[in-house]
Amino acid sequence: MIKSNDLPKQNLEATILIVDDQISNLKVLAILLKNNNYKVKKAINGENALIAVETDIPDLILLDIKMPELDGYQVCKLLKANPQTQEIPIIFISALNEVFDKVKAFEVGGIDYITKPFQEEEVLARIKSQLTIQKQKRLLEKERQLLKIEQDNLKAEIRQRKEAEAILYQSRAIISSIVNSSLDGIAALEAVRNPKTGKIEEFRCLLVNPLIAEIFNQETENLIGKLVFKRFIQKIDPNLFLAFVEIVETGIPLAKDFTYKHKQEQKWYHFIAVKLADGFAITVRDITARKKLELELNHLATIDGLTGIANRRIFQEIILKEWQRCQREKQPLSLILFDLDYFKLYNDFYGHQAGDNCLKQVAQAAKNVLNRPYDLIARYGGEEFVILLPNTNQQGASLIAELIQQAIRKIAIPHERSQVSSIVSTTMGIASIIPSSENSPDSLIAMADKVLYIGKQEGRNRAIAYTP
Repeated sequence: MIKSNDLPKQNLEATILIVDDQISNLKVLAILLKNNNYKVKKAINGENALIAVETDIPDLILLDIKMPELDGYQVCKLLKANPQTQEIPIIFISALNEVFDKVKAFEVGGIDYITKPFQEEEVLARIKSQLTIQKQKRLLEKERQLLKIEQDNLKAEIRQRKEAEAILYQSRAIISSIVNSSLDGIAALEAVRNPKTGKIEEFRCLLVNPLIAEIFNQETENLIGKLVFKRFIQKIDPNLFLAFVEIVETGIPLAKDFTYKHKQEQKWYHFIAVKLADGFAITVRDITARKKLELELNHLATIDGLTGIANRRIFQEIILKEWQRCQREKQPLSLILFDLDYFKLYNDFYGHQAGDNCLKQVAQAAKNVLNRPYDLIARYGGEEFVILLPNTNQQGASLIAELIQQAIRKIAIPHERSQVSSIVSTTMGIASIIPSSENSPDSLIAMADKVLYIGKQEGRNRAIAYTP
């Protein structure tokens, strides 16, 4: 039987590999990271970086884009193609700041993008965010391994119990003593068939231990020998009854998680059911604590650490799902891409802490405009935000954009260095499409990005909708 102590230990010391052909950049970043208690490795070109990764896999890589021979994009592709290194988070660093370079960086496997000259707070914040996500992923993977171990242990217990089926009825007193002391909920049920058709209409409880009775909020004696199973199980999931019938008819075991509100608390359980004569035996385990931790870790991995809204990774997942759904239903899908006007000047004048507070306020103001549960706002990168509006045409998206700009003007964040307004303002690109097999989510993003660029060229502080 596998034990949780057999799992590999996780290394808690963060090692960062800096890859840059500019020695000055290497020194600046190395000093910054060492002063913040990171272990630093350095490489002056792509070839050296690949060799360094083979000898000691780092926790994160800061990768320059423009380098001789192998550039950053090629190095990233090679790392992502190697199973040993494909999970290492890579943050690109470059003086380039065009949208095309950012898109390409994410396409080859980068998870973030930092531009030169470096802002120390930004570099540290982005590194800390990605290391936190990696740590959370490792914790989640450990939980999954533990779940598999427990499932294997449960299956082993079931196999042992099946070997005792032959003496179950002969030694009921002994078996009942064992079952009642188990830490799992256990029950044995026999099929009740229609005498004319032979179909299973109900299950009679032959054996129920106290934990099962507690789940159903009943006394044990009120369940044994009674035809109450169907009524109780339909409160949890109406489809489960037919699933148990299938176990008896086919002999194929069933393992499944289910949720159930017990004593005003939402609980999660995992069960394994196996055929037992003309019926089945079931083992139920409370997995509420593990499930809550798993849900919390999944939530943390989908939000932006600064603004509290969705991050770019979950946006990429949701836009793909909504694209496929709108394509099936032939419904429009709209997208608003916007950023803050002259935000670099804002940061330079007011400081990065004020800049962070500004991003938080703008994100919350925009989020409050969205009323439908399936509308999504996410941080796209830096001061850029993206809003996804399923089942919304261009006219509706333009209205939402106008309401968001009004909401941002209402909070009136001063911006003395702006060249278009005395308060923080935004430039927005709006695009709408009915998805089809001839285009993709990237084409919708490109449309919004194109008119966003036009809006900046025309003076900023405006929203422009894409026209083919």
